[in-house]
Amino acid sequence: MQHQSILRRHGAVLQALALLAAVVLIFWAVNTPAVVGVSASKRELPVYCVQQDEKLVALSFDAAWGNEDTQTLIDILNERGVNTTFFVVGDWVDRYPDSVRALSEAGNEVMNHSSSHAHFSSLTDREITADISACNDKIEAVTGVRPTLFRCPYGEYDDHVIRAVNALGMTAVQWDVDSLDWKGLSASEITRRVLDRVQPGSIVLFHNAAEHTPEALPEILDSLLSDGYRVVPVSQIL
Repeated sequence: MQHQSILRRHGAVLQALALLAAVVLIFWAVNTPAVVGVSASKRELPVYCVQQDEKLVALSFDAAWGNEDTQTLIDILNERGVNTTFFVVGDWVDRYPDSVRALSEAGNEVMNHSSSHAHFSSLTDREITADISACNDKIEAVTGVRPTLFRCPYGEYDDHVIRAVNALGMTAVQWDVDSLDWKGLSASEITRRVLDRVQPGSIVLFHNAAEHTPEALPEILDSLLSDGYRVVPVSQIL
């Protein structure tokens, strides 16, 4: 009788251990990175940065409105032997073809930032395709090079926007370091924001017409270069 009682207790312990093991297994399966990755992969996402050990960083400039400082930015980059990526709006190409040509001839990438800076999430796939293609045509007519990268206006996107970009054989590119230069921050604030956040594989966002970017850019570049970073266009970091 005592032997049977011990067996029952032993069986109960085994059942409890089995239940605990099942709970642990379920928790691991739900939270393991492989499973999280599979779940996340259902979203259509642009490129924010590129994880890597080499000290590479890509600087990018959005050009949609003003043009007062574009040549100054080109000169600053040239002085340091650095090339970057300028995402330009088609309407900007229409207004400033000479600047677009100068950017390209200086060795910078000129990529697509839409034709008219519309809110793409509100457009149909056909409208997105037509808009991006129109901007590509304008850039190619000036530079002789057809863009392969696209930056969504306002940084806005959803699954159907990214699918439409991918269908054109292009890559949508965001950023993981925002200079916030468009907010009118001082040069020192812009510099601190960028240098505090940059890491190998980062893509940094600037604007060609932001008030204090030309003042901040030399120190940012010099600090990155002295720290062992190689500054490259976005396509090279991809």
